[in-house]
Amino acid sequence: MLPLRPLGASGLTVTALGFGAMQVGDPALSERDAARMLHHALDLGIALVDTARSYGLSEERIGRHLASRRDRFLLSTKVGYGVEGVEDWTAECVRRGIDDARRRLGTDVIDLVHLHSCDAATLARPGLVDALLEAAARGAVRVPAYSGDGAAASAALGSGRFGAWQVSLSLCDLAARESVEAAARAGTGVLVKRPLAGLPWREAGDGDATHEEYRRRFARLRPWIGEQDWPGFALRFAAFAPGVASCLVGGRSPAQLEANVRAVGRGALAAEDQSRVLAAFAAEGAGWEGRV
Repeated sequence: MLPLRPLGASGLTVTALGFGAMQVGDPALSERDAARMLHHALDLGIALVDTARSYGLSEERIGRHLASRRDRFLLSTKVGYGVEGVEDWTAECVRRGIDDARRRLGTDVIDLVHLHSCDAATLARPGLVDALLEAAARGAVRVPAYSGDGAAASAALGSGRFGAWQVSLSLCDLAARESVEAAARAGTGVLVKRPLAGLPWREAGDGDATHEEYRRRFARLRPWIGEQDWPGFALRFAAFAPGVASCLVGGRSPAQLEANVRAVGRGALAAEDQSRVLAAFAAEGAGWEGRV
């Protein structure tokens, strides 16, 4: 059974594990397999599905396959870019992006809509955030949100205009840890992305620069902790970090989903395991403190 938690002061409730639907949008994944993954996530008790305009076929597939179960989950997406014939990161792009997402997702109301990883200067553009807030005022969006890290996230949170925040947090990236706690105390609902840090325990990396930095950090972290069921350990570390409402993880197979649900269902790590992670970061010093 997955724990249920309040999403900040929004009045919404989320499961401690959410389903990140990026891989569901991959055209290489068959329509049948995409449908199976989406339904299996709900069948396992996951009640938050997160997608984005940039996730390929994801929004369309969620709308096509989960329309009959819309009352079973909260729906989260991201906007601000990619609307044909409209300049990115403008009020019109946000407005049309929201309406396009509602159509693709087959819903009148989207529970969370994030401005997707834009920098602080972009957030300050006239009318940009207002367009998101106006969509909430007219009932098209329930919670205006921001997805991103570092200085841009600080600007977004400092504005007091967002009810939820999606942020990177993992065994290999604790830069936002204190900010997450502070945001939660202020009533912001916190969703964690990248909780598995690009799977740094794999024998071969994927070449992504951020993931390679995570692999470097993990190699130094590992001796402090000892051998573990690393996916489960990492998920429990992130999902039960102070202030976190839900931890977002994707997957391509029902078995992966089931393992993730089992891991989070076990609850928080033992206090000594959490302490070993924090001790490793403290011992490594300045080289680990900043954003990746």
